[in-house]
Amino acid sequence: MSLISYFKSLSDETRLRMLNLLMHHELNVNEIVMAMGMGQSRISRHLKILTDSGLLTSRRDGLWVFYRAAENGKGRAFIDALGYLLKTDEELTADLAALRNMIQERSFEKTSFFNAIAPDWDDIKSEILGDMDVVSILGTMVKKGDVAADLGCGTGDLLLALHEQGARVMGIDKSPMMLDITRKRFAEKGIDADLRIGELEHLPMRDGEADLAVINMVLHYLPSPRRVIAETARVLNMGSKLVIIDLEKHDNEEMRRKYEHRWLGFNRDEMTRWLDEAGFVTDEVTQYKAKQGMTVNIFVAKKGR
Repeated sequence: MSLISYFKSLSDETRLRMLNLLMHHELNVNEIVMAMGMGQSRISRHLKILTDSGLLTSRRDGLWVFYRAAENGKGRAFIDALGYLLKTDEELTADLAALRNMIQERSFEKTSFFNAIAPDWDDIKSEILGDMDVVSILGTMVKKGDVAADLGCGTGDLLLALHEQGARVMGIDKSPMMLDITRKRFAEKGIDADLRIGELEHLPMRDGEADLAVINMVLHYLPSPRRVIAETARVLNMGSKLVIIDLEKHDNEEMRRKYEHRWLGFNRDEMTRWLDEAGFVTDEVTQYKAKQGMTVNIFVAKKGR
């Protein structure tokens, strides 16, 4: 009987605390160890019990395993029923606050990483993409006068190309150094740039502000690409296009060690499902053979609801 299994798995305080954290964030084992302040073997044992009960799910990404609370089925229904009680517990609330602080520190570290590599960003991208022409991929999707938003615009090369095609461009990035380089790039050509600093999970944009959004080789750095896609739907007009360019699923751990990738790419079904959940209709998916044995997927989707 699954109900008894659920209650048994939560009879330990550590597992209850762990489930509470994983209801709000997907975390790998090392992150859970840091958040809980316990040894890895102990954490792994509790994770196995919760996973076997059906209250947690896991996904393997290269050498890393990530855990989160069950998102559907009986396990999700049970978790939802507990939701109010968990929200009102002071100790569990304190755990979440501590985890948010840890995640914020990681976010600052990631911003520092991007600030440091900003001068070399174009070269780093070309190490994987080679001579891939993103602007030609966008083709007729760029209409004169439309607002085109480059989400995670980096040093602004794509943003400038979109401007040259007649779009009113907007660049969003969390790295001040990246935006400084973009601003100088535009200033050299006498162009004013609408550049905004911010997180892609919480875009500094109004509802329906853009007619086209591009997320180019960015999602694999982020903890929750799914959340970013849902947020992008908010800032697009109905019928507007979203173009996502990112790596196909792979197992090259060097991308994680050298470039700080959190995700080792995405499979097509996974990305298409996230798009559908956010209200997009996927029009087409094409592939491009990149460098280092990588494959790049290009998703073109339309906001349909």
